[in-house]
Amino acid sequence: MAMKAMSMKGLKPATAVRARAASRTPLRVRANAEQYGVFRLSYDVSKEDPALTRNWKPTIKVAVTGASGNIANHLLFMVASGEVYGKDQPIALQLLGSERSYNALEGVAMELEDSLYPLLRSVQIGIKPEECFEAADWALMIGAKPRGPGMERADLLAQNGEIFSVQGRALNEAAHENCKVIVVGNPCNTNALIAMENAPRLRRKNFHALTRLDENRAKCQMAVKAGKFYTSVTRTAIWGNHSTTQVPDFLNSKIGGKPAMNVIKDIKWFKEEFTPTVATRGGALIKKWGKSSAASTAVSTADAIRALITPTPPGDCFSSGVCTDGNPYGITEGINFSMPLRSDGDGDYEVCDDFIIDDWLREKIAASEDELVKERGCVSHLIGVDGGTCDIRGVADTTVPGEA
Repeated sequence: MAMKAMSMKGLKPATAVRARAASRTPLRVRANAEQYGVFRLSYDVSKEDPALTRNWKPTIKVAVTGASGNIANHLLFMVASGEVYGKDQPIALQLLGSERSYNALEGVAMELEDSLYPLLRSVQIGIKPEECFEAADWALMIGAKPRGPGMERADLLAQNGEIFSVQGRALNEAAHENCKVIVVGNPCNTNALIAMENAPRLRRKNFHALTRLDENRAKCQMAVKAGKFYTSVTRTAIWGNHSTTQVPDFLNSKIGGKPAMNVIKDIKWFKEEFTPTVATRGGALIKKWGKSSAASTAVSTADAIRALITPTPPGDCFSSGVCTDGNPYGITEGINFSMPLRSDGDGDYEVCDDFIIDDWLREKIAASEDELVKERGCVSHLIGVDGGTCDIRGVADTTVPGEA
């Protein structure tokens, strides 16, 4: 068992840490700290039972922003348990909060400590991005500014853009050069673009915007309609923006190895029910439950990570918003756009180049592409582009309902 019970001797450092927390000074955990107790988690693997650790990989550092929020409250425990990166993968968590959320962040750290996860080797909490991202192998960027009453999408982009430009520079300064970045906070595609452009030391390919939840929703809808289990639905891609202009691809999807359109022989349903249902699923959920999709977002973030560290089955794909540079479909370069990908399981990926694009799909993809180009114009001042203009003010709102 990795966790060591806190002795009377351990109370002193815990008290000291709480005193530091009260002054809002970010906590840094010493690499070889002997103390144990709240927020001072540091373990020497050599002291463990060799039967437990002999097959373990080297510890990876996973940074998480918005770490005291509802999505993180689900995701962090999945990560610490080994459900995401594997039962042989030790984890060091580096959690970023804010002045306002610091007490809640302490509570998250306490719960992680009390859960006794053997693979959880350390926990660090703080409010400075450059410390959270120090030597990070993965950065899960969940935190984002929520939309306020009457706020236009352009204003949401601008306010979150400031956050992600700062965090992008912190990634550039502190993260491992091959750090994988998954942006969950909305508007996630353009937030990912901003972070990427502010982190030139990192590979552009390594920045992802979460569209796996949209893919999962699309698979669910097709499985229910076909009367099949969801695992029979494959090769389902999401194209474009995580907004209501997103395009769930039924043309290339398969159900039980057969083209989905040959199993569900109802093109009107695909175009007029399936497509808008997937795009507005978040809004339907919030109307029913009064809450946005935190648990399923956490699950889909875990799915997105596993898709990069597990070989993609032959003929299948997964969806993620990635940089369009050099893409095989002629989509405008220099934006973050969801496309079908495949991976060898090494954290890298390639864009699938064999998807059929008919006139209907091409028109839908072009609309989402146009929206993302306009979003890029709204944040041009944050990504080093001169002369950009914001052309989305006053236009119809395409924010995914319930997820802004």
